Amino acid sequence: MRIGMALNYAGGFKETVAELGDFEKAGLDIVFVAEAYSFDAVSQMGYIAARTERLQIASGILPIYSRTPTLLAMTAAGMDYVSDGRFTLGLGASGPQVIEGFHGVPYTAPLGRTREIIEICRKVWRREKLEHAGKHYTMPLPGGTGLGKPLKLINHPVRERIPIVVAAIGPQNVELTAELAEGWEPIFFMPEKAGEVWGPSLAAGRARRDPELGELDVIAQAVLAIGDDVGDVLELGRPMAALYIGGMGAKGKNFYNDLARRYGYEKEAERIQDLYLEGKKDEAAALVPQELLEKMSLVGSEGHVRERLAAMREAGVTTLNVAPFARTHEERLRLIEKIKTLTA
Repeated sequence: MRIGMALNYAGGFKETVAELGDFEKAGLDIVFVAEAYSFDAVSQMGYIAARTERLQIASGILPIYSRTPTLLAMTAAGMDYVSDGRFTLGLGASGPQVIEGFHGVPYTAPLGRTREIIEICRKVWRREKLEHAGKHYTMPLPGGTGLGKPLKLINHPVRERIPIVVAAIGPQNVELTAELAEGWEPIFFMPEKAGEVWGPSLAAGRARRDPELGELDVIAQAVLAIGDDVGDVLELGRPMAALYIGGMGAKGKNFYNDLARRYGYEKEAERIQDLYLEGKKDEAAALVPQELLEKMSLVGSEGHVRERLAAMREAGVTTLNVAPFARTHEERLRLIEKIKTLTA
């Protein structure tokens, strides 16, 4: 099992990256860099590439709407070059609030666009003359000035197949991911319910999967805290869970709320959303099911964490994207070292 970590740069990006080298030495395998509506992720990943040696670097995620498919491919090839082949292209649809609200781009056809983007990226990395006639993207562009022509990437990429990870939770998107991508990153991964919720979609996608892609890398996110007095760490996850379940989207258009319902928390999901949209965020957070917080986390005694790791492994998890919670940098480093030992 690989151990990854999302880069949290709330305290300052350069200061965080300065500490990232210590995590690399502690055994961290991969770092995920988000792009929401803050600084762009690409400039930061390039900085990380220059400051690390072994660490894999992944976008977690680049929204599919904010760049053309060709620019996504060029960016991935450039990142793979400056990192000496350590880059993973993490893609996702984000949501209408960000895409239409911040980027001013219509949030349409996420499934079809993702499929075409993956195909286009791989054509670019193989240095084929780019010709694509899809429902959502056409290269060269018909009409216009009439001067567009098929072009191929000037530089030779380090790899002609850069790993692609797709963040997906909807049934059709998960099926597409299992068919086409090297990796899948769901959110709120509960190993005991993953098979029931996602099993049919994963099976359908894998049935059409090209063997050359290898096994699907299943990336699960988990809060990490090991000890006999760390129970309060779970409570720190309540506001974030409430934000996603209650506030990420509108009534009837919230993917994370839908997932909570599919997990069996229909009443809780409805009430959390109602309260959150009314501005009662604390009350919404209080209703996040304790079971959900516990099952998707690695928080507790070493024995308990071992049990949760076994459940994750049984559910098919191959990469853990952990958020180590501790008071000091040194204690967080020890958590990474410990989880590496427990997953060896």
